[in-house]
Amino acid sequence: MATKAVSSTEIVIPVIEKSEVTFAVLGTTPLICNRKSEGVLHDLWLPPGKKTAAEKASSLKHDPLREYRNSVYTSSDDKSPTRIQMLGSMFKKAMSTAALDTEGVRKTQMERLLCVEDVRVDIYGVPQMLVCGVGPTQFGGAPDVRTRAILKEWACWVTISFITPMIKHNSVANLLARAGVTCGLGDWRVQKGSGAYGMFKPVDANTGDFKRLLETGGRAAQDAALHSPTAFDPETEAAWEWFQQEAVKRGLKITLPE
Repeated sequence: MATKAVSSTEIVIPVIEKSEVTFAVLGTTPLICNRKSEGVLHDLWLPPGKKTAAEKASSLKHDPLREYRNSVYTSSDDKSPTRIQMLGSMFKKAMSTAALDTEGVRKTQMERLLCVEDVRVDIYGVPQMLVCGVGPTQFGGAPDVRTRAILKEWACWVTISFITPMIKHNSVANLLARAGVTCGLGDWRVQKGSGAYGMFKPVDANTGDFKRLLETGGRAAQDAALHSPTAFDPETEAAWEWFQQEAVKRGLKITLPE
């Protein structure tokens, strides 16, 4: 009985190396912060019982200032350069998604070859309050209103590591630039279709707007804006003023600026 010959070919695994580069990133459109609210998490852990009509009338469905503050990822370290942060994974996801529109590049490949080194990325810029209506979803959800923080101008440093020689520095820079144009970050980002928020671009660290935001949009300015926000637009200003006055009339307790 004939036996199958065993190949003596040696398996050679080429050496790979990991490199990293830090980019100065400047927002080109406002960034709407979209941290999951604590209320949603709490309700998933311990679902609330159904409220009676009397309980609904005497309790708040929304607490705008609290929702505004809770919409941002924050650092608890008072030595951190910023209070507001974004998840590093958001940048990686944007870059991987941008690969779908890049000829010869696969999304899964970029997910393996790229990594954002920081779990949290410090975001510079002064937040404002944004109130806007949310329409019913395709699954039948009721219309609602959301209050979030929005940064009209923003900037950050992003450190990205990559596997060489499969991918090179200029390719990482080009993919990051594509992600800033075709995907973006945060709520209502360009990737979602109807919005154009959260767009960005890599810039020279000496760019005037980038340097200005690092000087004026740090932790102290963010803390002040989170405690006593200004409205992003006239609609938000009118809605917030009405809500405060109406809550007082109804005897409801709300979170007020400190």
